[in-house]
Amino acid sequence: MTQAPTPTADTVRRLVRTLLKDAGNDTSGPDVRPVSEGGEHCTWWVGTRHVLRLAPDREAAARQRRELRLRDLVRPHLPVAVPTSVAHGEWSPGLTYTLDTLVPGGTAEEHDVSAIGEADLAGFLTGLRAVPARQAETLGVPRAAPRSLEALRRMAVPAARTLGTAEEFDPARLAQLTPPGAAQLAAQAGTAVLVHHHLKGEHLVVSADGRVRGVLDWTGVVLGDPAEDIAGLALAVGSGAAVRAATLAGYGARPCLRGLWLARCDSVIRLAERIEGRDDSSLELLQTQLQRAWEAILLERVTELREDG
Repeated sequence: MTQAPTPTADTVRRLVRTLLKDAGNDTSGPDVRPVSEGGEHCTWWVGTRHVLRLAPDREAAARQRRELRLRDLVRPHLPVAVPTSVAHGEWSPGLTYTLDTLVPGGTAEEHDVSAIGEADLAGFLTGLRAVPARQAETLGVPRAAPRSLEALRRMAVPAARTLGTAEEFDPARLAQLTPPGAAQLAAQAGTAVLVHHHLKGEHLVVSADGRVRGVLDWTGVVLGDPAEDIAGLALAVGSGAAVRAATLAGYGARPCLRGLWLARCDSVIRLAERIEGRDDSSLELLQTQLQRAWEAILLERVTELREDG
């Protein structure tokens, strides 16, 4: 198998100059710099108005091609911005790129989401549900089976003990989710919708006043369990904001609580893996996500789960 080339500043600079030349720009082009210092340098800032994303392998290239079509499909349904590609093609044989417009704003890791921002998130969840599943499948969006909350709970139990030993978490808190409770919060048949599936804080563009202005990274979209996006929001903006947004979007107690507990179990497992040296993610970020997911919310006092309308 041929080794895929590693993107370098020279690679990016030559590509950007070609794109600018094609656009009739006679300058030498804007500065380019990687979005992050580590990793494979697959995402680059291009000046102050664009982001260049390079697919590192053929699987990523296939996802990127699908993403370009998918963003056009979802854009009319959403109240927040979706990046627009101003140029796309191949930066190496079989490996794609897209030069996207920069959606202005910070991230949910930098700015708190306001009450109006929660309404933006509600509109986002409502818009995803409105996207026709058949059209998404035509573009190649896969279906994903819902995760077993009981299986996740069983994985979280020893992870919680690890966190207890490290004085990061009280394992007794996980006892709130019993096996019967996990079974009651199992995903229901016929509820699959378009799911972003990658709602991290870094993928939510948030303005200084707390409005959610855009959502980035549409490569992991599936047709599946809407509770996964509620869980993603719980980790990104906190359980309270996530559940309020989902409730505004028309989701009932069951998917909201299911999303809450998916996030809680995930946060315990991920932080335990980090402490045990099996995950190299930011320790501070994982600790913050644990705190967000375990925020107490009023909905937890509901004793009878209502079926969604």
